[in-house]
Amino acid sequence: MTNILSVKEAANFIRVSTSTIYTMVRLDEIPHFRARGKILFNQEVLEAFTRSESKQVVS
Repeated sequence: MTNILSVKEAANFIRVSTSTIYTMVRLDEIPHFRARGKILFNQEVLEAFTRSESKQVVS
């Protein structure tokens, strides 16, 4: 089952502040979607995103 995260939950998941999440969303730097005005995140997609971002930092 897909786990959907709120902004606060996503921030805790990737260990950044909620303001960082809002900035990343505004700059389209993090995968997200909107439902009824709320910004939401798919946990599996965030996991893949963090794995791909960490590979770019190491390279």
